[in-house]
Amino acid sequence: MAIRLGSWPTLAALGAASLFLLLPATEQRPVQAAKTCGSDTLGVARTVAIDTTGGPRYGLMQYKEHDFLADGEVVLTFDDGPMRRHTQAVLDALERHCTKGTFFMVGTMALSDPAMVREVALRGHTVGSHTWSHRYQLGKVTPQRATQEIELGISAIQLALGEPIAPFFRFPFLSDQKAAMAHLGQRNISAFSIDVDSLDYRSRGPGGADQVFRRVMADLAQKRKGILLFHDIQPSTAAALPRILDALKQRGFKVVHLTAKSKQTTVAEYDQQAAQEASRRKTVIATAPLSPRAVTWPMGSGAAATGTPAPAITQGWSPTTEGQKPVSGRGADDADWRRSVFGNSFND
Repeated sequence: MAIRLGSWPTLAALGAASLFLLLPATEQRPVQAAKTCGSDTLGVARTVAIDTTGGPRYGLMQYKEHDFLADGEVVLTFDDGPMRRHTQAVLDALERHCTKGTFFMVGTMALSDPAMVREVALRGHTVGSHTWSHRYQLGKVTPQRATQEIELGISAIQLALGEPIAPFFRFPFLSDQKAAMAHLGQRNISAFSIDVDSLDYRSRGPGGADQVFRRVMADLAQKRKGILLFHDIQPSTAAALPRILDALKQRGFKVVHLTAKSKQTTVAEYDQQAAQEASRRKTVIATAPLSPRAVTWPMGSGAAATGTPAPAITQGWSPTTEGQKPVSGRGADDADWRRSVFGNSFND
């Protein structure tokens, strides 16, 4: 398949079906009033503009090539969203500390709430991608499936945002593969792993926020720096983050904000598929606003209730082909996904 890189106008020209998700070309984002940041806030110590040419990789848990953080520096990253209730709480906590993070979004989630995607960017945070569906460990699927998940995710998030995102990508479950990594390199997209894992998906119930707080601060006490992984779909992170940010400030840590020197390009084929899916979702909402549907809107959901056919998302591609089973939802009772990725040698 020949990849045809599309400029942003390619997405915008896809037709009226996609326009409900896009900011008008002439619309200017409102300028936010400058927030007065006191000495008790974290702020941003420095901003690192990354040149993603060739697909450099970051995060010492997996990739040792680049160590750009000094002692006491952290990068705040949030995966799997947006999910309005919890993402809004995360944004508010960051805002109170006048600090910034990087949000690795899932395509289905972005199309489900494009206004929340735009709110993340409006507040000055960096938006990257985290596949279309987050259903698979890409290290265990075919290169074709991995490419489809990567590219459709990028197109969907950019469609929801209304402008190019950063060429930053994180593999679901940190499960990479050589072919997918080579594809990212050809597309000049950086892959990001982590240094500190909040394990917030394990932390449920009344004590969840405290568990996340103690785990993150204990890891930082040992490592003294790193890329921190949270999930803005997790209530434990939404509840713990204000306390974590307070502690980072009190213990002398500095926040580094990641930006990109270039904008993400899209592939025309996947732009079209993302627009078709956005149109289908709009139809579902208009014709059956109270119909049951998952927050992540699996491809084709709602079609039976509305009579609207699901789009043909790449010939021969469906969530159940290739004998690959989707990864189960992460929870306290699930086997540790990291051992599935890294093997039994991985220890907490």
